[in-house]
Amino acid sequence: MTMTSAASGGTFALTPSTTVNRIGFGAMQLAGPGVFGPPTDRSRASRVLRRAVELGIDHVDTSDFYGPWVVNELIAEALYPYDENLVIATKIGAYRDHQGGWLPLTHPEALKAQVHDNLRRLRRESLDLVYLRFMGSETGDVLAERLGALVELREAGLIRSIGLSHVSPEQFEQARSITEIAAVQNLYNLVNRSAAELLDRTAELGIAFVPFFPLGSGFTSSRAREDRTLRRVAEQHGVSQSRISLAWLLRRSANILVIPGTSTPEHLEDNTAAGQVELSEAEADELTGLVAEGRTLEAVE
Repeated sequence: MTMTSAASGGTFALTPSTTVNRIGFGAMQLAGPGVFGPPTDRSRASRVLRRAVELGIDHVDTSDFYGPWVVNELIAEALYPYDENLVIATKIGAYRDHQGGWLPLTHPEALKAQVHDNLRRLRRESLDLVYLRFMGSETGDVLAERLGALVELREAGLIRSIGLSHVSPEQFEQARSITEIAAVQNLYNLVNRSAAELLDRTAELGIAFVPFFPLGSGFTSSRAREDRTLRRVAEQHGVSQSRISLAWLLRRSANILVIPGTSTPEHLEDNTAAGQVELSEAEADELTGLVAEGRTLEAVE
């Protein structure tokens, strides 16, 4: 019997001095419903985090606006003191209102304050990777000012690497002209290929691409040909459709790091085993062909 391990998905050099397993963990779902408030089962959430590390996951993605604050506090409670190889990535650039809405946070000083909030709640002296979350079409001086705040913190030793989240190809290129970018986190999965251009560009540059919602939300539509095909491939392998979807992502490009999220140990185990799935060339081609690159499921008849 093959033991489940995040190492089965291979590794990627996030920076010249930091290599991580390509199968990581997204902590967003550890918060309450709607990523707002505390988890329904705090003890189970802690077990998920500890089990993730036991499975060899060394890349955890989080943010202080998950909850807000709840998830970072959970991570610190469950995993501090941290393993020296654990990479914790976080995001800044948004905040939650009292009703749970997601609002942009753009002022450079406010962004710096968010970094300090993440440091405090995670109990870290420095953050391994901080994504600047874009909430609109900021370019030019606005983008440069926001990114400049992170560059200052990196020079002060509070940030090791800078990433970009929910970014357009144009914003990516401008940001890259200002400073080194370690990773990009955009929506991309089996049924939504709208970020294909940016994925291929980061692969060309050797930059990590970390798809958020790697399992998407369109895998359960019974009328879709995509779902019938995914279900058939999963049945042939005797595994879940989620595992096949993650295996397809890992095969799609060597710079993809997957961070599936869950609030249960069972789903965590299943997701982490995606690296053990060996899709045949025919299976991979069939799954790839279901949706044209640069398009989404909704755009396909």
